[in-house]
Amino acid sequence: MPPPEKIVGIVGKTNVGKSTLFSALTMVPVKIADHPFTTIEPNIGVTYLRKKCVHVELGLPSCSPRSGYCVRGYRFIPVKLIDVAGLIPGASQGRGLGNKFMDDLRQADALIHVVDASGSTDLEGNRSKPGTHDPVEEAELIAREINEWFKSVILRIWNSKIARIITTVQNPVDTIFQNLSGLSIKRKHVVEAINLANLENKHPKTWNQSDVEEFAVKLREVSKPIIIAANKIDYPEAVDNVKKLVKTFGEENVVPVSALAELILRKANQAGIIEYIPGDGEFKLKVPKESLAKDQVKALELIEKNVFRVFKTTGIQELLKKTIYNKLKLITVYPVEDENKYTDHHGNILPDAYLVERGTTARELAYMVHTELGDSFLYAVDAKRKKRIGESHILEDDDVIKIVATKSR
Repeated sequence: MPPPEKIVGIVGKTNVGKSTLFSALTMVPVKIADHPFTTIEPNIGVTYLRKKCVHVELGLPSCSPRSGYCVRGYRFIPVKLIDVAGLIPGASQGRGLGNKFMDDLRQADALIHVVDASGSTDLEGNRSKPGTHDPVEEAELIAREINEWFKSVILRIWNSKIARIITTVQNPVDTIFQNLSGLSIKRKHVVEAINLANLENKHPKTWNQSDVEEFAVKLREVSKPIIIAANKIDYPEAVDNVKKLVKTFGEENVVPVSALAELILRKANQAGIIEYIPGDGEFKLKVPKESLAKDQVKALELIEKNVFRVFKTTGIQELLKKTIYNKLKLITVYPVEDENKYTDHHGNILPDAYLVERGTTARELAYMVHTELGDSFLYAVDAKRKKRIGESHILEDDDVIKIVATKSR
């Protein structure tokens, strides 16, 4: 069974570089233009999260990924991306492509909010002079639109379904969860949102509209957390704006990025012009500088000057890491069938890297690998420490685990 799929949505107003970011992350060619609503249908692709591969720690020469890839000791783990239609003020009321945009986001586990840190687009997404618009205002506007959309969805389901049955059910939390499961939420999200909204001592049958709206906002925060991609750091005007964004929203919620720089570097690497691994803070020319066109030389020099010297990297991998590890609180575990050779039954070394929630148990991992392994679970083996572990053992990041069950795959 393939590793559990994580889905990240890319959101933002029009013309801030969402499609460029998507293309840089996935290398999927998409339509990129300087006018609103270039993206109408969602772009869907796969990106790869970089982390130090456990084969290095184990002293192995290499590994054999079935999905993703490994290069120079770094494992690149697949993550699904959805780039949706841009937002404008009033999108939650259906203005522009608001309703369509929101529906495309239902299955997302987290949201990357792309903000124009150069201040070169107005709130409607029209191009203007860099430094003339406030990215903080932009970030607050889009966050409000997302919350308003989520509130409207929750209220609609609440009034049409939940309110009619909540007075008679034995377990209201389960009822709320079951009716909202189409939004890709978990039962624990419902419990956490109720607590954050200070509604734990108030039976849902007595909630008024204000209570439901507050619950909805908290549910969005825990089930679809947002991280800000402060894009266009290749513009000098972005430096101070990034500081403003960090001061307003916190360093843990803002990542400076240059989607354009990353896209240029990946294309140049693909063409054999440079050597570049996503997440590196440098690149190396593989061809004589004299063989390049003037605009190619200029682009690489600007990336070196405005991005690497100031921000150290393009920020793309930092963005993915904060989304996956900080916002979604995931860890990486490697299921194997041979705990001594760290292989599957085909001899592939560390074939799968699963992104699982922090707090996942050995038995829960068994269910992720295959239902029968979970049902007939006996014990597991911590392959790194050569130690038997029980079903309730909490897994740690970079664990290599063999599942022992009466029914093997």
